[in-house]
Amino acid sequence: MKKTSSPDTQTIQPDCSHRRLSRRTFLALNGAGAFTLLSAHGLVLEPRSIVTETLSLPMKKLRAGQELNLVHISDLHIEKFSAYHQDVIRRVNTPQADVILITGDFIGEERNLAAVRNFLRQLKASHGIFAVQGNWEYWGRVEGKNLQRAFSNWGIELLINQRRDIHIDDLPLSIAGLDYPSATDALNTLHRRMDPARLNLLMSHVPAFEHHLLDDRIDLVLAGHTHGGQIRLPLLPPPHLPRFSDPFVDGLYHVGPGIPLYVTRGVGTSVLPLRLFCPPEITRMTLHGSSGSFHSLPSEIVSQVRGQASKLVHK
Repeated sequence: MKKTSSPDTQTIQPDCSHRRLSRRTFLALNGAGAFTLLSAHGLVLEPRSIVTETLSLPMKKLRAGQELNLVHISDLHIEKFSAYHQDVIRRVNTPQADVILITGDFIGEERNLAAVRNFLRQLKASHGIFAVQGNWEYWGRVEGKNLQRAFSNWGIELLINQRRDIHIDDLPLSIAGLDYPSATDALNTLHRRMDPARLNLLMSHVPAFEHHLLDDRIDLVLAGHTHGGQIRLPLLPPPHLPRFSDPFVDGLYHVGPGIPLYVTRGVGTSVLPLRLFCPPEITRMTLHGSSGSFHSLPSEIVSQVRGQASKLVHK
């Protein structure tokens, strides 16, 4: 307290300076505490708090009651194999999917292919695991035929501007892999080879490419690359997206003549080991037939259409 006096009286006035300092200190401590908690969440918790997103999409080429179960992962960026990656494997494998699709960026700055091998060899799908390369494989100079051979030894089919045809029961399925950076010439060549009578899935590491070149031969496009922005603030766009991303961030879009494009947030992180309001993701998709499906037509008409389509493709 401060004392003030006059010849006749003496009064005591309160000194509020310590109260103002305490208020400032209180606000500063609260701000520092909130920042510390947010940083801890972004650095420690959220990058390892993977979620499973589920999606159900109708497909005209599937008959009513027919289903195809897919798991889509991307952007592993494995520096060192850890308990987190073991948890991802468990979640991907349970329940077992018909097909697993991986859209690139397996390595991190350490180019730890041994850790990538440890991860990939534990994945299981009833009808195969397919992948494409990402920009980090090119930056790390591990891309191409050597990586393709290594992946084959690990039980993964790495598609480099290639198509793989499989049958799941009576479903003719084609999986195409468009290599980074999804160049127009490669897209045109791959697209021309797609059989419209088959269910055709297209994998691309990057989501932004020449979608207007696609037609209804392609039934679904899967991509990664964006990490969903990795650091997000509520109600605001991501502060940064890598090249060949914009305007796609994460989730389901429709491109070209209405083809569904799904962009996953990915499993890992890059540049900064940080995620904020943007958790890593495993995507489970069920593709199913609908009442307006191609296979709801009489079987003889379906056979005729398939025959004509195959002639067009092979001309």
